Amino acid sequence: MKTLVGQERTLGGLPMGVVWGFVATLIFMAGDGLEHAWLSPYLIEKGLTVQQSATLFAVYGAVLAIASYFSGVLTEMWGPRRVMVIGLVTWLIGQVLFIEYGLKLNNFAIMLPTYGIRGLGYPLFCYSFLVWVTYRSPERILATAVGLFWAAWSGGLYVVGSYFPAYMLPKIGYIGLLWSAVAWVLVGGIVGLIVVKGDVKKEQKGDPKEKLKSLMSGFTICIEQPKVAIGGVVRIINSTGIGSLPIFFPMYLKSNYGFTTEQFLQMWGTMWFANIIFNLIIPYISDKWLGWQKTIQWLGSFGMGVMLLVMLYTPQVFGSSFLALNIVGILMGITLCGFVPLSALVASLAPENKGSAMAIVSFGAGMSYFIAPAIVGAFIGLIGVHGVMWIFAGMYFLGAYLMKFMKIPSEEKQDERDFLQEKHAG
Repeated sequence: MKTLVGQERTLGGLPMGVVWGFVATLIFMAGDGLEHAWLSPYLIEKGLTVQQSATLFAVYGAVLAIASYFSGVLTEMWGPRRVMVIGLVTWLIGQVLFIEYGLKLNNFAIMLPTYGIRGLGYPLFCYSFLVWVTYRSPERILATAVGLFWAAWSGGLYVVGSYFPAYMLPKIGYIGLLWSAVAWVLVGGIVGLIVVKGDVKKEQKGDPKEKLKSLMSGFTICIEQPKVAIGGVVRIINSTGIGSLPIFFPMYLKSNYGFTTEQFLQMWGTMWFANIIFNLIIPYISDKWLGWQKTIQWLGSFGMGVMLLVMLYTPQVFGSSFLALNIVGILMGITLCGFVPLSALVASLAPENKGSAMAIVSFGAGMSYFIAPAIVGAFIGLIGVHGVMWIFAGMYFLGAYLMKFMKIPSEEKQDERDFLQEKHAG
């Protein structure tokens, strides 16, 4: 229901500018994600090796990780609109150069820097908007606002970014899809820039040197609070295994079982649609019953290790059954929700330095885009698809082990009380 607070219209307590910003985020990320699930097999069909394709995504991931880490402090130094403009412009420049001088000429040397430039785009645009959201949203519904941001982000990147190509590929082709992405990003970018008005809180801006010092504290806190570093590693693992699949798995399914690129895209979109729905359910279960640590350890980490192997071996059991592949995709999307409490858990480990702790979580999310293709490029020629899938499954199992050490302070105190009671009773 729309209400009027002062001179500003709201929807469900959220300022209308924030609500329209969510729409802008979804549209922008849809454009950013139109090629993610099919670009690698397309490049390989054009003559690139799997290793070259993996290198391209690794460069993109490295740039994205850096942009993710710096987006917050730049927003507080320069204001959200300026950083969003930089993100929009760099994305558009990188995309146009990548299409015209990289893809069309099949020039790998041009593809690397231009796709890397594009990697600056969405973190600077979307994450700076997220900072603005945290300032503009009332405290009582801040968690809801942040959750809506991530729903819009995922819905654009993975759901629309998968279903739209699956439908449009036969009609406009690969290059046509890439040019349509420019239209999506332009629309989303313009809407976002129109609705984001004002600055972040003035007292947060400070001296740029102090802000840079504060930013680097994200690394020093890993020494002061080793559990934050562990959380960063688990965050890397969180997205690394799932993020690696579009690089090599569509070719494996196509060459061995006859699945088309469009079918993989439909499965991929369905998986993320299930993920978005259960992102609203799993956190409730985690808060009420399982607890953050156990949810991440068993459902997220161990569960994803198992599901990657199920995804690998399902075609061997059920052949070219598209239904079976989709069922596994849905279950994987649900299992992935087990990582949702990780941000809250890491922030709770450093209550006096939440910003620094969250910088490590953001950096871990970005680094996964670098590590996933790097592992594929390094090992797929040596141990094949099965070996690479087992590596990523093993990483998830490692994450489950690391989560043993990630109890929040209140849980540790409870364990101490239980131990003392048992000792006294004995």
